Amino acid sequence: MANLLDVSNFSVGFGSAEPVKGVSFSANPGEMLAIVGESGSGKSLTALGLMGLLPRHARAGGEIRFDGRNLVGLSERELRRIRGRDIAMIFQEPMTSLNPVLTIGDQIIEVLRIHEDLSRRQARERAIALLDLVSIPEARRRIDDYPHQLSGGMRQRVMIAIAVACNPKLLIADEATTALDVTIQAQVLQLLDNLRVQLNMAVILITHDLGIVAQWADRVVVMYAGRKIEEGLPGEVFDRPYHPYTNGLLSASPRLKADYHYRDGPLSEIPGSIVSAAGEKGCSFRPRCPVARPACASTVPQLIALPAGRQVACPYVPAIAEKAHVASVG
Repeated sequence: MANLLDVSNFSVGFGSAEPVKGVSFSANPGEMLAIVGESGSGKSLTALGLMGLLPRHARAGGEIRFDGRNLVGLSERELRRIRGRDIAMIFQEPMTSLNPVLTIGDQIIEVLRIHEDLSRRQARERAIALLDLVSIPEARRRIDDYPHQLSGGMRQRVMIAIAVACNPKLLIADEATTALDVTIQAQVLQLLDNLRVQLNMAVILITHDLGIVAQWADRVVVMYAGRKIEEGLPGEVFDRPYHPYTNGLLSASPRLKADYHYRDGPLSEIPGSIVSAAGEKGCSFRPRCPVARPACASTVPQLIALPAGRQVACPYVPAIAEKAHVASVG
């Protein structure tokens, strides 16, 4: 049976630069897939590519096969039929994503009337039901509120209501909880998880927060400098990271160190920062890698398939992986 979403060798280019390079992953109904990595790793650009929202001067390659149809190369008119109805997205900052001069009800109703054959009265009742679904208190009264009248957490719930208005098959949450405090963040994540189950919806969660991934995701993809460098079940990846970059991210994450206290000393850090790999040869992580070898300067590491669905783009994985039967990922 085919996956709901199959991204194969997807790339995004701007002139001579290629900030996303040959990324491949899949997602199925009811699954929560997390994509993690530092700023500049290509996570959000990949998400915009899935939505068909890349800038006009961007160059997209590869395949994004959604429900059996390749989205790369579709016209804007065709993509508009899919966006909001079959694929929806929640952005990081709801205050800049919501229109400040329209009520939250009008913004939900607009989506419903574009994609569904509803009268305005029917759409309004459906909008109230959606606000109830995302736990907005007194939804029938609050539907006529403007975004500035709501808290950050409530605005994010409105964004979720807009996103799920047409029961999409795929929901992309791009740093959807970053601007929220920890308590509200947990409530929003629980809401997304409930909707995932209730609507049998695939969710792609793009985040910097590895603690969120450990608690909520079914699978995790780690990206660095526009490439996928590791994939697997969160428990396995976090318990035994194979790629040096993944290991560095985990060592620098306070939320994964339950017994750590600031008096114990500083957290580990990955030296340097992501730099453009345009024109470079070899592994893009090599300048920051603690175990880099001479061969890393000349060869771009290919993904290696390991048992239990693990993938890693480093030939120098621990001994346990080297002893496994490995095969290059196509």
